[in-house]
Amino acid sequence: MKNYYCPYCNPKYQFHKKSTTGELICGLCGDPLVKKPFIKINQIVAILASLSLLLPLIYSFIYLIKNQINPPRRNYQAYIISIHQTSKQNILTSTK
Repeated sequence: MKNYYCPYCNPKYQFHKKSTTGELICGLCGDPLVKKPFIKINQIVAILASLSLLLPLIYSFIYLIKNQINPPRRNYQAYIISIHQTSKQNILTSTK
């Protein structure tokens, strides 16, 4: 019975009755009851707004944790060889 409500009466004082035809009616005013929607539009908007604020934060934490578990590998030997070759070229060009 909590899925139905009377849109005209105060929800605090509502009570439900069945009419002779089997339809649910309000015990105060006698109008037919309306079924409550499972998900309301303002709930959808609130979820989208909270996700738009939280998803970047969650992604950044995932990225940080991923980099701490598997740090990116650097090839230091190739870096040293390239420094050595550039220093040789600088020496050769300066002596000419």
